[in-house]
Amino acid sequence: MTGRKLDRQAAFSGTKPIPDHLLLNVPRLTNWLTQNVEGFSGKISVTQFKGGQSNPTYLIEADDKSYVLRRKPPGNLLPAAHAVDREFRVQQALWREGFPIAKPFAYCADMAVVGTPFYVMEHIQGRIFWEPHIPDVARPDRIAIFDAMNKTIAQLHLFDPANLGISDFGRPENYLARQIKRWSGAYRASETRDIADMERLMAWLPENLPESDRTSIVHGDFRLDNLIIAPNSQDILAVLDWELSTLGDPIADFVYHLMTWLMPRSELGSGTGSLLGLNLAELGIPKLETYAEAYAARTGLKELPNLDVYLAYNFFRLAAILQGIEGRLRDGTATNDNAAMMGTQVEPLARVAWSHAQKAKNL
Repeated sequence: MTGRKLDRQAAFSGTKPIPDHLLLNVPRLTNWLTQNVEGFSGKISVTQFKGGQSNPTYLIEADDKSYVLRRKPPGNLLPAAHAVDREFRVQQALWREGFPIAKPFAYCADMAVVGTPFYVMEHIQGRIFWEPHIPDVARPDRIAIFDAMNKTIAQLHLFDPANLGISDFGRPENYLARQIKRWSGAYRASETRDIADMERLMAWLPENLPESDRTSIVHGDFRLDNLIIAPNSQDILAVLDWELSTLGDPIADFVYHLMTWLMPRSELGSGTGSLLGLNLAELGIPKLETYAEAYAARTGLKELPNLDVYLAYNFFRLAAILQGIEGRLRDGTATNDNAAMMGTQVEPLARVAWSHAQKAKNL
């Protein structure tokens, strides 16, 4: 790891050459696309998107059309991770309902094509902002983007999974307990050092979980840099990265999104983006409380209960996710050039998570 400060917009935007261990078999892929994607023709060129920490994602250009391919990575993987078949299924269901999704074209389970399962979807031209304060846009545009984000996650949580044909997409009961068990196990499997706050959280969280009577589709990683914004408006054209999606507690999903307001900053600019310490009023960004109230109004809630417990859970979960990235670096399966820098955020995230657990204990 170097001491350079990470320019998130430059580091994660666009494409790069594909490293040897993630190369695709172009002739086999071309043949599969010709047979399975309506309207596909021509020779293809393939590059890899810079963004994305988990499932390698590629830009496929052919004649006058372009596509996106997202695959399960090769190598030693954590159980139940990288389920691209689930990503494809939930996107199919939501696309049929008019939710902003890249149109999914086809899924392939045949390992002989590129070596792991994958799916192909529409390539949407638009803007992805990797800094949550959205530099270089006018204040009114920033206001509109934040309102569109709030409206979009509320829309997602109002869908009835049964009406979409995905009532079996996850077990609705005991969502938080199962998530904590899952991410505790993932953390243990990728652990590289002892972090006292993670130990405290894995003991405290299972005994202090709020009850929830709501079940919805949860995205699992809803944030600005997983959205494609239209080139010439502030509309959201697509929500990306459905790897962690399931059925569960919508409040937990929304509070994950709220972490942006409280995210510990990294001197190197690694981890995820943060609004902490910025002049939100000057930027046209709502305060956390105002943004939460707008979501509550859109989803029929009077308030967001147990906020500190949900924050403790979500900061713990993100710490475990980033530890997984560090573990993949250790195991040689990391797909992002900045994986080592991401690992530096695990301890700060655990510290913030435990601070919210302590606040919840003192209520």
